[in-house]
Amino acid sequence: MSRSPSFSVKSEVNVKLDPESLQKWVVAFCIIRFDLEQGQLIEECYPPDCLTQDEELEVAFSSFPDSISQHQNRSSIHDCIFFFRLRRKEISQPKNVSSSEITEVDELSPNTNDSKLPRSKSSLGTKSKYMYGFVFNRQRHDERLRRGGEQKSVVILSHSPYSTVFKPLLQIMGPLYFDIGRRALDHIAAYISMWPAPVPGKQMELPIGNALLKAHLPPVHSLPMDGETFSEESTSSMAPFLPNNQSVPQGLFHDSDLFGTFRGLLLQLWLLWELQLIGEPILVIAPTPPQCCEAVAGLVSLVAPLLCSVDFRPYFTIHDPEFSHLNALQEGATFPPMVLGVTNLFFLKALRNIPHIVSVGNPAVNRLAQTSRSSSGSVSGAPEGFGFRQLSLKKFSPSNLLNAVKLRRDGPLCLMTEHKEAIWSTYPAATKPDTSILNRLIDAGLSPRVEESMSVVNNEILRRHFLELTTNFLAPFGPYFRTTTPSEGCSPFDEPSRPQFSADEFLANLSTRGPGKFLAKRMRSNWLDLYRRFLKGPNFMPWFQRRRAVAEQEQHRLWRQARMNADVPRLMSQMPELEVVDLFNAIERHLLREMELQESRRPYADSVATCQKLKGDLTTVFNVLPKDMQQLLLLNPQRASLLRGSPEPIKLPGRPLVQVGVVSPR
Repeated sequence: MSRSPSFSVKSEVNVKLDPESLQKWVVAFCIIRFDLEQGQLIEECYPPDCLTQDEELEVAFSSFPDSISQHQNRSSIHDCIFFFRLRRKEISQPKNVSSSEITEVDELSPNTNDSKLPRSKSSLGTKSKYMYGFVFNRQRHDERLRRGGEQKSVVILSHSPYSTVFKPLLQIMGPLYFDIGRRALDHIAAYISMWPAPVPGKQMELPIGNALLKAHLPPVHSLPMDGETFSEESTSSMAPFLPNNQSVPQGLFHDSDLFGTFRGLLLQLWLLWELQLIGEPILVIAPTPPQCCEAVAGLVSLVAPLLCSVDFRPYFTIHDPEFSHLNALQEGATFPPMVLGVTNLFFLKALRNIPHIVSVGNPAVNRLAQTSRSSSGSVSGAPEGFGFRQLSLKKFSPSNLLNAVKLRRDGPLCLMTEHKEAIWSTYPAATKPDTSILNRLIDAGLSPRVEESMSVVNNEILRRHFLELTTNFLAPFGPYFRTTTPSEGCSPFDEPSRPQFSADEFLANLSTRGPGKFLAKRMRSNWLDLYRRFLKGPNFMPWFQRRRAVAEQEQHRLWRQARMNADVPRLMSQMPELEVVDLFNAIERHLLREMELQESRRPYADSVATCQKLKGDLTTVFNVLPKDMQQLLLLNPQRASLLRGSPEPIKLPGRPLVQVGVVSPR
């Protein structure tokens, strides 16, 4: 991000707000105040009436740090930035889309054939199932005020997890609101409405006053599907199976600070990668909301380019409606696949069934991230969540081993007395930590500027390694996404064949073939169990269906192009009569499909030319068929209409005139 030190609003008078363009990026802006008597109150919501009453309550409760993370901040003013994710209870349907055009995707078990994979449909613009809230929270301590201070939050609500856009935007919008009040919302909303529509996977330059946000949006294949069907635009722009350019983001939260967040748990990153890969429930505990948000975002980014289908909550509170359900789980009940980021230690007792607990962060970091207001009224320093910690890399030593054993023995409840960085899990990891990667990490000095630069380098090393690790893990599924073209001498009017997926057959072949050279050096003997867990986990089927849909669409495009270039007379010269009849039926079938696309207002750009070509091919094949076969085929009025191209009467030998009308292909 590049921006000048100040944000000018003098030239913004003529900026007009376009509500429709604003909705492409933002659902709403909220100003929330903590009232001593009434609790969290929404003072402003812009645009008004865009949230339900329940949603307003959820947003309000999620926009303030828990009391556990407040007692450390005793400066006059403390700013922090974090974000949360809420489930929306109602999904609206566009007014111009009928319910018949929305198809449900059947759930598939790994042992079933994939004949019901989702097909490419038009983009429906369905409201997302989740909503993301990006929060700029300010706590002002003043002994003259009741209870010694006040706090207020500026919140950006969006359907998209564009942290690379909204976090820097809050650095401008938050202080601006506390300087000029409600006018800040009007100015920011007007500028956002002038932005171009978001293009996933692209770097965008977004002007905001005299500032410029440069953000690389996550690719479309990493965005949660939220139940919507595939669109041709989204499937055609999905990333390749093997990323060509590793500097381009391949997943969500590419900007998360992996090294800074998990600095004290670097040897456990491979365990966390496996847990996230197979969709295990994880509870992340940190002293402050920015730290737990960064940790959850880092876990989600670890499995890129895999589509993360696990429900993740960067900042989860006891006021979330789903907490009552999780708290009511009986002893021994299976915990749903979720990644929960919390700061309230009450969750350690309330969610006893969660099998994996990760404790990150250090309360001392708060003091480094405090901001203070100077006499000129500008904010010095940076909000918490954008700083880097100044801690040395933990090396292996006998004392560290003893501490780890003691932590395991004491269990996660030891965090009630003192916060420590640790992991509690009984999962038998199949992946060995790559010490060569850890040895490449740079241990920075004491200078904050050097610390920040080194963290950027270390993050790049870690992210590139786990991107390569995930890509190689997914490589054995490659044959199921391979596209084919009609071979020489074969008819492009036949239906292309593709391998059907069976989990048992896949595992048997993989066991014989091995995991591959890259993984073989990094996996233990139980590596096949990792694939078994992955196939049964929540991440596999949504990712497999999505990848398969992309492959099917690309194959459909290739075969459709081959049909456009097909030399039908040459094909028929090599066929016996029975195969010529089959060719006639195949051409007719493709023609009817093309016409159906035109009627449903989802045609291809060259759909008219394709129909004309197929009609010509259909007539060519018809003319070489025997007379008795022609008479039999013309008994179908719809087929006769296709051959004539107009609803004219056709005289059949020995029969009265038949009036042929255009009949719907359905």
